Amino acid sequence: MSQITLTLPDGSEKSLESGITGLDIAKSISEGLARKAIAVKLGEKILDLNRPITTNGTFRIITASNEDADALYVLRHSCAHVLAEAICALCPGTRLAYGPPVEDGFYYDLATPEPLTHADFERIEKKMAEIIKEDRPFTRIDVSKQEALKRTEGDKYKRDNVDRAIERGDTVFSFYANGIPNEGWEDLCAGPHVPSTGRLKAFKVLSLAGAFWHGDQKSDQLTRVYGTCFADKAGLDAHLKFLEEAKKRDHRRLGQEMDLYHIEDHSPGMVFWHPHGAVLVNVLKDFVRKEITKRGYKEVITPEIVDKSLWIKSGHADKYDSNMFKTLAGEKDMAVKPMNCPCHIEIFNQGLKSWRDLPLRFAEFGKCHRNEPAGTMHGLMRVRGFVQDDAHIFCTEEQITQEVSSFCTLVKDLYKVFGFEKITVKFSTRPELRIGSDELWDKAEHSLEEATKLAGLEFKLNPGEGAFYGPKLEFVLKDSLGRDWQCGTIQVDFNMPGRLGAEYVGKDNQKHTPVMLHRAALGSLERFIGILTEEFAGDFPFWLAPVQVRVLPVSEKFSEYAEKIRTELIEAGIRAEIDNSNEKVGYKIRLGELAKIPYLLVVGEKEIAENAVSVRKRKEGDLGKKSLGEFLKEIALS
Repeated sequence: MSQITLTLPDGSEKSLESGITGLDIAKSISEGLARKAIAVKLGEKILDLNRPITTNGTFRIITASNEDADALYVLRHSCAHVLAEAICALCPGTRLAYGPPVEDGFYYDLATPEPLTHADFERIEKKMAEIIKEDRPFTRIDVSKQEALKRTEGDKYKRDNVDRAIERGDTVFSFYANGIPNEGWEDLCAGPHVPSTGRLKAFKVLSLAGAFWHGDQKSDQLTRVYGTCFADKAGLDAHLKFLEEAKKRDHRRLGQEMDLYHIEDHSPGMVFWHPHGAVLVNVLKDFVRKEITKRGYKEVITPEIVDKSLWIKSGHADKYDSNMFKTLAGEKDMAVKPMNCPCHIEIFNQGLKSWRDLPLRFAEFGKCHRNEPAGTMHGLMRVRGFVQDDAHIFCTEEQITQEVSSFCTLVKDLYKVFGFEKITVKFSTRPELRIGSDELWDKAEHSLEEATKLAGLEFKLNPGEGAFYGPKLEFVLKDSLGRDWQCGTIQVDFNMPGRLGAEYVGKDNQKHTPVMLHRAALGSLERFIGILTEEFAGDFPFWLAPVQVRVLPVSEKFSEYAEKIRTELIEAGIRAEIDNSNEKVGYKIRLGELAKIPYLLVVGEKEIAENAVSVRKRKEGDLGKKSLGEFLKEIALS
């Protein structure tokens, strides 16, 4: 019998017979560990406990834990199968598509004879609990191509999965049975799974959504059932509490309550900003504009619709065509811009540029449109029309490191203003579909890595996820609920400027192609406003609040004084409005609190007599009467 060598978590090595299972290894350590084990990890691959181990590698035994991403992966994958079996039992004729684990749970795409509703969740969970109580083993069945085709005959989705696997060159196919093979429910699946259904201690069916087979909107529409699973009830309860808090902060609900925006069915993924929402957009623009102007950026404005030939030259037409909206201008083929970079090169190309002009930083709050799939739309977080705080820096190779480092500092400074200080950086390298030579990509990736060192940034490698024209850094912030949001990016591009004829005269009096750095600090303003709305639960800081002060006259006869106060506030640069409704002042105060307005100023007979206002601060209540001058001094410190 041949031997294998496994490297354990403590760094020690163990020589074992090839074909030994993870369960055997766990038993050799202790019976207690064997009872707790749910899977093993060999290198980067997670395996069932009963799978034979035949290769060398790092090795660890996985036990159920809410702190172990690998353990949650196995638990959730297994729970997805229990969910699918339960639905098949309750809805005979159900056809299965996919059932993968995801970041916070799992989902299953399936087609049921009758539509599922939220009212079905209770009976689905009850059936799942029965399956779990039976503690049936998850049994793997490996079969040949011929047997896989036979098992999936007449099953449209599973046969399609088998056909795709055959095209990839697979020769062995695995099915998992929830119990004894060939006697009950099973599914085509690569695994891994926990040893038996009884290992699933805490689960919940969460929601329904529509989905398309293979994400193709022209294909069959399926039902996606979401659920989650944790190692124990405490983990599940904490997650459900988190979901409840996230629901309270949902920017879609708050956006409606605070009258910020709406999205119409006849214009999917396009935002209609209401007056209060437009204030948020413009305040963010002004904030970013002030910061980048200090750093030497020059603002430009470019067209939203451009001749398609420009996108062919830039490489977008080949790599990004399905995401672009096209139109005609007479007989000209035009495209709505999905990004601003080619247009900024067009501006750079006007007039002769010298090395003395570099770095040249063009900034634009450019409106872009991308034809995102309908199923991915989500409030402000994923839209088809959006504005970026975009910019492109034209520089020499020698200037890359400093420019990228300076941008990293800008990002950290901007995020800190909003309270985001936990930032993760991902370094995304060359994708499979790209333009340019490997030599240029080598230079770009090396330059970007050197810049991260200068900026003192630690990063996580994200292989193959760079833009088609260059590697990138992605800045991921963590909000108060612990959620990650990818916002800022910077890419090093040695390719596109040359394709579009960008040149400058160097110190040697010869023409050279500049390097272009694509960068956005906040990213999509729509998405960033969605993030801020949820981060602050609508309680925006004073400087950002759409309405900073609302004046509340006690009755109609005090409206003139209220208007005087409002006018003085506006002249002082405060965003103020009046509630002139025919409601009692207590109700006006309640409405002001619901609208999350930082300050409410009540004015009536006593306030007029004293030339004052009665101040109410959100979450602090009545602050008493103050002169308007005193109030303005107070909020100047906000």
